[in-house]
Amino acid sequence: MNQEPFTPSVHPGRGRIVQSIGAAASYLRAHLSIAIGLGLGIALTAGYVVIAGTQSALPFSLLAVGLSLASGFAGLGADRNPRLLRQVSFALLGFSGLMGLGGGLTALIATVSQDLALPLGLPFLAWHLHLDALSGFFLCVVSVVLVAIALFGPHYVREYEHGRHPLSVLALATGLFVAGMQLVLLAADAFFFMIAWELMSVASYFLVAYTHEKAENRRAAFIYLLMAEIGALFIILAYGVLVGFGDGFTFAQMKAAPLTPLWASIAFTLGLIGFGMKAGIVPLHAWLPEAHPVAPSHISALMSGVMLKVAVYGFIRFTFDLVGELQWEWGLAALVLGSASAVLGVLYALMQHNLKRLLAYHSVENIGIIFMGLGLAILFYSNGHPTLGAIALIAALYHTLNHALFKSLLFLGAGAILQQSHESDLERMGGLIHRMPITAGLFLIGCLSISALPPFNGFVSEWLTYQAALQVSALESGVLRSFIPVTAAMLALTGGLAAACFVKVFGVVFLGQPRSHHAGRAREVQSTASLLGIGWLAGLCLVFGVLPTPLVGLLENLAIELTGAGLPKTAGRGWLWLSPVAPEQASYAALWVLLAIGIAWMLTYRWLRPRASVRRAYPWDCGFGELTPRMEYTASAFAMPLRRIFADAFVVNEAVEKNAPDPEAGNVRRIRYRLHVSDRLWLIFYAPVARAVTGAVRQVGRIQTGNIRVYLGYSFFTLILLLWVIS
Repeated sequence: MNQEPFTPSVHPGRGRIVQSIGAAASYLRAHLSIAIGLGLGIALTAGYVVIAGTQSALPFSLLAVGLSLASGFAGLGADRNPRLLRQVSFALLGFSGLMGLGGGLTALIATVSQDLALPLGLPFLAWHLHLDALSGFFLCVVSVVLVAIALFGPHYVREYEHGRHPLSVLALATGLFVAGMQLVLLAADAFFFMIAWELMSVASYFLVAYTHEKAENRRAAFIYLLMAEIGALFIILAYGVLVGFGDGFTFAQMKAAPLTPLWASIAFTLGLIGFGMKAGIVPLHAWLPEAHPVAPSHISALMSGVMLKVAVYGFIRFTFDLVGELQWEWGLAALVLGSASAVLGVLYALMQHNLKRLLAYHSVENIGIIFMGLGLAILFYSNGHPTLGAIALIAALYHTLNHALFKSLLFLGAGAILQQSHESDLERMGGLIHRMPITAGLFLIGCLSISALPPFNGFVSEWLTYQAALQVSALESGVLRSFIPVTAAMLALTGGLAAACFVKVFGVVFLGQPRSHHAGRAREVQSTASLLGIGWLAGLCLVFGVLPTPLVGLLENLAIELTGAGLPKTAGRGWLWLSPVAPEQASYAALWVLLAIGIAWMLTYRWLRPRASVRRAYPWDCGFGELTPRMEYTASAFAMPLRRIFADAFVVNEAVEKNAPDPEAGNVRRIRYRLHVSDRLWLIFYAPVARAVTGAVRQVGRIQTGNIRVYLGYSFFTLILLLWVIS
C-alpha cells in the first residue's frame, strides 16, 4: 500500500500547525530510525574489528547467522502486529549484515583461517565450520546486500499488510533463506554443506511461491524447486566421488583424496552441472527468468544478487580447493558455457518487456561473465601460468561483488517502480523521471554500472577480464590462442548489447510521457530509509569503480591463499593506477577518469548554458496536433533491429491485426500488434523432457483400472517376484 507524502497544513490555526509539526517529526523518526541504527552499527562493528583483531572473524560470522534466524522467528507474530516484521525482523537482518561484514572483512584482510566443530548432526559426524579469506569475501558480498535490504524492506512490505498472504511466512522464510546462505559459506563438510544448501533452496521456494494465487507463480515456484533439487543431486554425487576416494566427509579429507584424472573430471562435471544449475548458466537457466519476477522485489534482489553468488562460491571452493589438480579441459568447458550464457542472456533480456524478467536474464549474462573469468583462470593455472591465472580469478571475484551490488540496486529500484506505478510492463510506463527523480537517478547509476561504463564498478571487472584474455599469447596451444580471442569478442558484444538494453530500459521507463493512468499518478518513494538502501548500493558502485586498487589487493591475497600465486611482479603503480600485468601494457586510473568527466561536464555546462531567457514550447508535432504517448518509441520497436539480426536465437510469434470495415477502400479503424518471443533453449532442452515425463505418467496411469481383482493380481505377482528375488 502506497504511503501518501507528508504535506503540512496551511490553515492559519495554531492547532493545525502543531499537528503538522508533530506529524513531520513522527515521519522523520519512522523513516530514519533504522538508517541511524544501522549507521551506528557500522561504526561500532568497524571499531570492534580494529580492537579485537583476527580472533573476531568466526564469532562475528556465527552471530550473523544467529541474528538471521532470530529475524525469521521474531516475525512469526507479524500477522497480528505488522511492526514486528517492519521494525524488528528487518532491523535484525540489518545487524546480521553488519556482523557478517565484520567477520568477512576480518577474514579477508587478515587472511585468517578458523575452524569449529559443533556437536550436532550425525553421531559419527559433527558439523564442521571453516572461515577463510574465500568464505569471508563471499560473506561480505551477502552482508553488503543484506544491509540494503534491511533499509529498503520495511516500507516495501507495507503493501502486503492488508493482503491475503501471511506476513509471518514472509518473515520466517526470509530469515531461514539468509541463514542458509550464510551457513553454506561456513560449512566445512559435505553433510553440513548440503543441509545448509537445502535450507537455502527450500526457504527460497516458499518466497517464490509467496503470492501463490496466480497459476504462473505456482508454475515458476515448481520449476525452481524441481531444478534446485536436481542440482542438489548432482552436487551430492560430486561430493560422493571425493568421499569415495577420501577418508571422510570433511573438506580437509576430500582435499587430500588421491583422485585419478578421469575421476577428477567426472567430479568436476558433476559439480559444474550442480552449481551451474543454481547459478543459472546456459542451458541450465530455465528456472531463473521464471522465479525472479514473481518473488517480492527485495527477495528478487537477494536471489539474483546474493544466492547466485553462493553457487559461484560452491563452484570455486569445489574446483580450486577440493577436486585437486586443475585440467585445461575444465577451463575450456567453463569458458564456453560462460560465453554462451553472457551472449544469450543479454539477447533474451533485450526481448523482454517485463522489467523484473529483463533483469533476471541479465543475471544469466553476468553469471556468464563470471564463469568466463573462472574458465580463463583454470586455463592459465593448468598450463603453468599461475600469475596470469590470478588476474582472471581476481576479475571473476571482482565481477561477483560488482554484480551483487548493481543487480540488487536494479531489483530494488524495480520494486520501487512497480510499487509506485503498479505496472510491470515497460510499454505501460514512461515519464517517471518527473515523478520519481531520486529513484531515476539511482536507477541510472545501476544502468551505467551493469553496462560496464566508467567510472563505475562494472567497467573495472570486465576490463580485468579483457586483460586476462589478452595474455593468451602465453599459452602453447594454437587452438586456445585462436579460441580465447573469440570469447573476448563475445564479451565485447555482450557489453555493447547490455548498454543498448539499458538505454531501452531507462528511456522507456523514465523518459517521454506516461503510457498508462497508473504511471501518470506515480510518486516518489516516501521512505527515506528505502532510498538510503538503494543509495547505499549506488554509492558502493561508484566507490569500487573509482578506487579499485585496494580491493584488487585484498583479492590478490585471497588468490594467494587459494592457489599460491598472486599478480605478476611487474604489476602495480600505486593505489591510484590499476595495472594488472605491467604499467607499460595497460593501466587504468579511475579517479582521473572521474575527474575528467567532472571537468568536461562543468565546462560543457558553462559554455552551453543559455545566457538569455529561454522560451519553452511544445515540440514540433509535424502538423498532426498535440503529441500523445502512442507516438512514442516503444520497447518493442527499440529492440526490433536486434531481433531481426539475431532471429535464429529466438522463437518469435509476430502478428498484425487490422480492423478494417472496408478493406478495399483502405479504411482501417484500428491496428493491433502482437509479439511474443520465446526461449529457444526451453524448446530444445526442456520441452522434450516435459513431454516425455507427461507421456510416461499417462502410461503408468493406465494400470489404475478401478477393478479390485486387477489390484489383487498386482499384489499376488509382486509377492511372487519378491519371494523369488529374496530366495
